[in-house]
Amino acid sequence: MESARLIAGLLRMVRDLDLAEELAQDALVAALEQWPGTGVPENPGAWLMATAKRRAIDRLRRIKLAERKHEELGRELEAQQETAMEAFHAELDDPIGDDLLRLMFIACHPRLPPEARTALTLRLLGGLTTGEIARAFLVPEATVAQRIVRAKRTLAEARVPFEGPRGAELRDRLASVLEVIYLIFNEGYSATAGEDWIRPGLCEEALRLGRILAGLVPQEPEAHGLVALMEIQASRLRARVGPDGEPILLLDQDRGRWDQLLIRRGLAALEQALALAQAPGGPPGPYTLQAAIAGCHARARTAADTDWARIAALYETLARLTPSPIVELNRAVALGMASGPAAGLELVDALASEPSLREYHLLPSIRGDFLAKLGRAREARAEFQRAAGLARNARERKLLLDRAAACGDA
Repeated sequence: MESARLIAGLLRMVRDLDLAEELAQDALVAALEQWPGTGVPENPGAWLMATAKRRAIDRLRRIKLAERKHEELGRELEAQQETAMEAFHAELDDPIGDDLLRLMFIACHPRLPPEARTALTLRLLGGLTTGEIARAFLVPEATVAQRIVRAKRTLAEARVPFEGPRGAELRDRLASVLEVIYLIFNEGYSATAGEDWIRPGLCEEALRLGRILAGLVPQEPEAHGLVALMEIQASRLRARVGPDGEPILLLDQDRGRWDQLLIRRGLAALEQALALAQAPGGPPGPYTLQAAIAGCHARARTAADTDWARIAALYETLARLTPSPIVELNRAVALGMASGPAAGLELVDALASEPSLREYHLLPSIRGDFLAKLGRAREARAEFQRAAGLARNARERKLLLDRAAACGDA
């Protein structure tokens, strides 16, 4: 939980991503060694930062001693150390007054290609493994690892200043930052791997960053649209898992457990996003459209009250705005609910040859659901089994296997 904050704070001091990561890791290892005997301190984050800061100072001193014969370099290192310590203790004259958000804008620097910006930020701030990032992007793990290494090298070679952007540059990088926050939230909302289906800490961190960002760019409709989407989705977290952590699908959830405060906040942010989008006469952006879809679910008192026709229409608009196999797959679900499983199955079958969905477990899962509703139990069971084989999350895999068994019983 503290790793990203450590890296962000240390980066201001040492101005080197790899070194900041290494120092943060050293502090975490020290905690693993000492806390079992001394107990967890009252403020774990402060303990970790103090430990990492001491190690950073020691590292700078060792470098200085090793290069003592080079007096000019030694003086430069001493000046860098003093400057870094002053920056570490003082408030920087930077409109982005949050280390984590500053680090996010650095990772989204325009010198990096878009896919590298997102991968680097997810690794540094979201704490996601390269495997989790790869599954979020539907690309090989080795590809993501290379992107992260190259991104760090590019930032180092370009001597990118470790501070937040200002003015027009901030707006230019906004789309990439929004995408990163969105993916961090999604990993928390439906974990791609591990034993837990949800990781609330990631959702909370993404919401925190999103709210800060919306406050910094109050006239940007998509910043409010993303906040609206995350608020409404986060309202369901308590209802998404059972007592033993087992997944509960949307239509089976106890809507009395949905957080009404988050829903109200989300719907208010959605209204603000829609108003801002309409002011210049442009259509709502992709995050605002997704928030509108989430709002349809939030307003339905029961699953049967859901306006699936409206949701299908919104997905159709979203598909025109940002064509994507994932959007089409979601549209198939909405169409199946609005017009019947046969209509949904037809759209899913049209996506079967899409290369990026070949290893995506939700494609056979959704297809299995439609087949089961059509009474084709044997085919449905095979699809659920195939989906379970592709799923990386243990809870989701068990859910799919249980659905396959139910088809067998039928």
